[in-house]
Amino acid sequence: MARRKRSAQFSAPSATWMVTFADLMTLLLSFFVLLLSMSSMDRSILRDVVSHFVGDMGLAPKKGAGRVATRFEFMNVVIENPAEVLHNPQRIKDLLFPDEVLPAGMARSTLNENLQVLVRPEGIALVLSDGLLFATGESELGEESRKLLSEFAQFLAGVTMPVNVAGYTDNVPSGEKDNYVLSTERAMAVLSFFLQFGFDPERFSVSAYGEAFPLGDNTTPEGRVKNRRVEILLKTTGRTYL
Repeated sequence: MARRKRSAQFSAPSATWMVTFADLMTLLLSFFVLLLSMSSMDRSILRDVVSHFVGDMGLAPKKGAGRVATRFEFMNVVIENPAEVLHNPQRIKDLLFPDEVLPAGMARSTLNENLQVLVRPEGIALVLSDGLLFATGESELGEESRKLLSEFAQFLAGVTMPVNVAGYTDNVPSGEKDNYVLSTERAMAVLSFFLQFGFDPERFSVSAYGEAFPLGDNTTPEGRVKNRRVEILLKTTGRTYL
């Protein structure tokens, strides 16, 4: 009887060590993730890895809520303090539209003459004269204008504030079309182009003012050029940005 009792004591070994081993592996994994997050690894690689996993779970950010590209990071400062527009208008132009993204054949001087960055009560307005976007009296975007707007769309993909697209004209009749109709069609053309990038339509609004609210003197050719424009307003009042 004594021998039977002794042999019973040496039954199959317990598997409780697996619990301790699993805890150790969890701690090592957590430590590795912590080191990885503190390392100098290229952040774009990390974003790609995260996107691979969260995208499959339906958690990937929608367009208009991504990270601002490096060249646009100064715009966060501008959005936080629109007065920076008054101090650095040329820098903003250069960041939004560097030389390498300009359409072939477009000189930097042409862009600078036809592009303004203004402070509005609601936020910051990018003002593009019709010479950058449309042929005279037309409302169809050309290839060069699409390239410019596609570059700005990259910036819009990294912020989430509301955007208003407004069309304006000078006081000269545009032919068969009423100036209000022309300003509407032009604003809608720009808005439709942006929506092709998959942005949430609820972020956008559209306005058309015809010859109202001129920036220049309609009695001079130079003034009329300033008045024929499309304004893309970033509504930074009550803003959200990344």
